[in-house]
This record gives sequence, structure tokens and C-alpha cells, in this order.
Amino acid sequence: MLPGSENLQPTALERRAPRISYRHEALAAVLAEAGTLAALGFGAGAALHEDPRYLAVPLEGMEAPTPLEVWQVDGEVESGREGPLRWSAGAGWLYAAIDLDEQQYGGPRDTAEVAYRLLREFLMRRPEQHVQRIWNYLGAINQGEDDAERYKLFCEGRAAGMGEFFHDGFPAATAIGHHAGEQHLQVYLLACDLPGQRVENPRQVSAWRYPRQYGRTPPSFARAMSLPGQDVLAISGTAAVVGHSSAHEDDLDAQLAETLANLETLLAQAGMPAGFDTHSPLKAYVRHAADASRVLDFLNARLPGVPVLLLQGDVCRRELLVEIDGWRYA
Repeated sequence: MLPGSENLQPTALERRAPRISYRHEALAAVLAEAGTLAALGFGAGAALHEDPRYLAVPLEGMEAPTPLEVWQVDGEVESGREGPLRWSAGAGWLYAAIDLDEQQYGGPRDTAEVAYRLLREFLMRRPEQHVQRIWNYLGAINQGEDDAERYKLFCEGRAAGMGEFFHDGFPAATAIGHHAGEQHLQVYLLACDLPGQRVENPRQVSAWRYPRQYGRTPPSFARAMSLPGQDVLAISGTAAVVGHSSAHEDDLDAQLAETLANLETLLAQAGMPAGFDTHSPLKAYVRHAADASRVLDFLNARLPGVPVLLLQGDVCRRELLVEIDGWRYA
């Protein structure tokens, strides 16, 4: 049990988290199933569909065919659109996503500010205001030098757009660079009508406390979030960072081992058993496509049977070659 969980209201302990799975099935069939909150396709070959619950993510899968990622809840799901924002909700859970073209907003900082402002304004009208997990995908994430790097500008815009919405603490998050054109920003999230519990990693400096060298505005996320009910851990993008420094530059195997050490530390901090299993899907973002087979071999050896979705994506620091996020179900 997490420290403090004994003080949670009984309703929080009864909330069942969405079930996340990777599935090689037709999109229309998945969307037709009861309780489908969201479905994510990946890469240039992702299906086209107008359902608000569906999102085509601009990250290429490293194995063919690339499965859908499916989120399902126990209850009826409603969905809709508000301008560029799409959403769905059911059983106390909310999915929301937004795609914006930077050419309309003046660059990565201003586009991120608009995206987060629109999401914040939408969430403030919803009962599911407790954001558990956010994904951010932007093009050319490492382009630019020093404070002009696109990722650092994105962090500034994100903070401006969210304002004081996360004054009680940040959600878990991932930020990865895609290769589908630098003007495209995509943000999607999972929220709940009940709060989760943030989890930090004692091996790492909390992201919002990073020193000035990482930008005028530090990244704003928790290392993980224990979802309401305390039986599922939503894990942020995790890489070979120790303290606040990147470790093992240019050594892929050592970075993978360090990343797994960080993941295991998060499980321990959340009061969960060590290791991952067949019900705990992970994503591995690989900077160089040529490294995909090595990453897959390493993870198959260290995490046998664990579902891993391998995607090509740039980690927010140039020297980092791989990042892993995902879910751990109790």
C-alpha cells in the first residue's frame, strides 16, 4: 500500500483503471466494442477514421504490423469534439487529445501554450479533472541550441498554458520527437474524476527541480502516477538519467540497463512487486531505427513475455538513445 493510501475515500479504492492492450484487430471492430475509451494507431500506415476516440499517432512502429493500442473501461462511453480537441468519457475516466499545426500559432512555444490552454479550459468544465497521464509528441524535438531548443520552448509553452491547473502536483508524462514534420504537435491525456498518487524516483532529481541548464522552464511531470484504486501504475517516459544527468552516452545496452533500474525503483516506490508481466504493456521509443532489433532482443531477454510496442522516436535529450514508458498492473 502506498503511504497515505489509507486516507483515501472508499470510492477511490473501488475505481477500476482502464485496461490497456495492444491488439492486431480491425479498428472498426475495436471501436464497436462496449467500453472502448480510446484507440491509437501508429505511423504512416495507421488507419483513417473520424471517431473522436481514435487518434493516429505520428510515430512509426519498428515491427510490422504495428498493433493498435486500446483503452477500455467498465461502462458506457460518450464522445465528441470541440474545435481541434477530441474527447471521450466513461466510468469516471476521460480521454482527450489535440493536434495543432505550429504554422498557425507561431512555433513550438506558442503552439504548446495554446494546446495546454485548450485542454485546461476543457478539463475545468468536466468532472474528470484529475489528470493522471499525458503524452506529448512534437517534431524535431532536439532542433535548436541552448534555450532555443524546440523541447525547451515546448516546456515553456506547456507551463504557460497549464497555468495553475496542476498546482497540487504534475501528472505522469512522456515527451518524444516524431519524424512526421516539425510543425505537428500532438497531445493526449487520461484523466479521472478521482485523484491518483504521484510517485517519484529517489535515483533521480524530480523533473520540476532540474537545474537551469535544462532550460528556463524545467519539465513538468511526475515520474509515475498510481491510479485511483492503487492497483495500476502509469509510468512516465523513463531513460538512463541518474540524478539529473544522462548516463552512458552512446552505450545503448548500458542505457537500457539503467532505464530498467529506474523502472524497478519506481515499482518499489509505488509498493508494487518487482518486474513486469504479460498484462503490463510498455512502449520503447528508439532514436535510431538501426537499434530496434538490439532493443527488442534486450527487452525480450530481460522482460520475457512483456508486451512491448517498439516505436521510432527521439528522446528529449540528444545523448539518450532509448526511453520506455507504460503500465504496471498489480
